[in-house]
Amino acid sequence: MSKTSKHAPKIICISSGKGGVGKTSFSVNVATALAQSGKKVLLIDGDLGLANVDVVLGINVRHTMRETIEEGRELASCLVEITPGFQVLPASSGVPEMASLSYEEQAFLTSSLEEIIDRFDYVLVDTAAGIGESVLWFNTWSQVNIVILTPDPTSLTDAYALIKVLATRHGKKHFHLLINSVKSKKEGKEVFDNMRTVLERFLQIRPLALGAMPQDAQVSQAIRQQKPFLLAAPESRASQEIMAVAQRILAL
Repeated sequence: MSKTSKHAPKIICISSGKGGVGKTSFSVNVATALAQSGKKVLLIDGDLGLANVDVVLGINVRHTMRETIEEGRELASCLVEITPGFQVLPASSGVPEMASLSYEEQAFLTSSLEEIIDRFDYVLVDTAAGIGESVLWFNTWSQVNIVILTPDPTSLTDAYALIKVLATRHGKKHFHLLINSVKSKKEGKEVFDNMRTVLERFLQIRPLALGAMPQDAQVSQAIRQQKPFLLAAPESRASQEIMAVAQRILAL
């Protein structure tokens, strides 16, 4: 499934073991930051049955990937432009069967995606939480795997479970960890160090630190306004960190 053309985009999967860790907000804002850096960015809502990228961005969706799979609609006609250089490919909400596509449907969606991604520099996939089929499939399709976790102990154990499945069953060995909702840089470093110790000890995996997003009231405010916090509060601590994370992604 890897592409060999010299215009092949960098495909990045953003996942979490547990829901509610701020994955979609992170995905939307890092996509916004990459677009501000002059890159052409596609954000795929990879939560195929419980889509929420459109909700976070406050957009009205007319067509989704569901119509591509069920009716053969061209994916290009489902794209929604958010800002210059930043487009979203929406998914459907409240459609449980979309969360467990057959092998044939996955293959068809993959080939449909391969047809449109060449026009972008970066393709980000905001997956569902957990270790469902679509999560594992999007992670194996991607070249870069970002796992988001918070200092919450259940978030750590679920992130470990996701990484373990991707490593042992799908041969993934390189992971970038993003610690979200930390009280301080020190807390972010402690969470990362703990996770790295466990991954090295039990899975022989050395994760890379992508960053630590601070707890920031302006983030929840922006979510309520259905705007990327990078645009709603560009001076906030969260916005400064997301710009730094985007620079690290550009350097990958």
